[in-house]
Amino acid sequence: MMMTRNISWSRAGLLASLTLLLSACAGVLPGGGPPPSFYTLSPKSSFSAEVPKVNWQLVVENPATSGALATQRIALTHDPVQIEYFGGARWTENAPQLVQTLLVESFENSNKIIAVGRQAIGLRSDFNLKSDLREFQAEYSAEGEPPTIRVRVNSKIIRQPKRQIVASRTFERKVLAESTSMRDVVKAFDKALGKVLKRIVEWTLITADQSYKS
Repeated sequence: MMMTRNISWSRAGLLASLTLLLSACAGVLPGGGPPPSFYTLSPKSSFSAEVPKVNWQLVVENPATSGALATQRIALTHDPVQIEYFGGARWTENAPQLVQTLLVESFENSNKIIAVGRQAIGLRSDFNLKSDLREFQAEYSAEGEPPTIRVRVNSKIIRQPKRQIVASRTFERKVLAESTSMRDVVKAFDKALGKVLKRIVEWTLITADQSYKS
């Protein structure tokens, strides 16, 4: 009995040693390396004084997008027909979900709307904001030069409960990054998306309110 117990302990120790060895080796295998850095962007908090205070509620739907942008990976292009990604860098959420989160927070920051959310649960939704994220990438035109960040979003205001499209508009902004560093690239994303968010919030509040009162 004692011999069997010693053998079991020896096997357990051997398995533990092998596990540690494999874990150590995994760090040097191709495709290993350090974990990615995660980046997020900021919502808008200042808006035109012309934006009305509204008495209706809004659901911000998760934006649709192409498969290439429906990821946490940060997209880049060197030519119009190929999407690549930055190595070692990720958004904190998939790009469409990140845009949705920032839209909701931007509407909340406006202090102009009774209620806004991602889903109709708990909301008596008067309008839905349906968006399509069409461009969300860093575009490189020359090797070694800072990229231009392009953000393009098409948004539709939909009146409930009939799902009637009240208005549709495309918003686009381009911002040149200050350098090729990842930090400056993300800052340029923040500026470009921030301008788009501001325009979407202002346009939605003004346009939907006109429809609501008509």
